[in-house]
Amino acid sequence: MVTVTWATGVSLLQVVAATGCGLVAGLLFVFSAGVLTALGRLPADDGAVAMRAVNAAVLNPLFLGVFVGTAVVCAVLVVAVAVGGGPVTAAVAGVLYLVGVLGVTVAVNVPLNEALAAGRVGWADYRRRWGRWNHVRTTAATVALVLLVAA
Repeated sequence: MVTVTWATGVSLLQVVAATGCGLVAGLLFVFSAGVLTALGRLPADDGAVAMRAVNAAVLNPLFLGVFVGTAVVCAVLVVAVAVGGGPVTAAVAGVLYLVGVLGVTVAVNVPLNEALAAGRVGWADYRRRWGRWNHVRTTAATVALVLLVAA
């Protein structure tokens, strides 16, 4: 018979959160490491058109399920550690994902995507600002993953 304890629940949440953080960190890293550079080598109008296409295509159930699902699991993990105990580093990781990945996305990257789509921001400015904040998201997701694995 398998007994599920509070600690087992936290451990399971850690595994699921770590998996999600790893997937998100990898995707964000690809943008920081290559995609933005590649798009920056295109003529400005072509780069902007390509990025708008990427922004539209990424809004799909697979990506949103992992991205938002990881945020939900991280939030539940934070509450589980606060209420029932568990590794504090796991709760810190959850907060880091919520603030450094989800929060930055909602506060900075999505509004920049909307501004690009509406023509309210130039390609060079968009790429510089979006890229800088994507580095923050990449770092936050990666550090959250490391903390979850270490916990």
